[in-house]
Amino acid sequence: MKEKKSFVLRIDQAAYNLLEKWAADEFRSVNGQIEYLLQRALIESGRKKPKEQEDAPARKK
Repeated sequence: MKEKKSFVLRIDQAAYNLLEKWAADEFRSVNGQIEYLLQRALIESGRKKPKEQEDAPARKK
C-alpha cells in the first residue's frame, strides 16, 4: 500500500456538513470523500493518469 501524507485541513463548518452528508450518501468517511474528490479533480484536470492506465504494465515498442 502507498504511504499517505497526513496534514491539517481547515474548512468552514457549513462546507464540512455538506461533505459529511455527501460522504454518507456514498458510504464513505469524510476523509475518504475528500480524497476521492481530489483524485477525480487531478484526473479531470489532466494532472494525473486514471488508475487503470497507471496500473497497466508499460508496453515496449
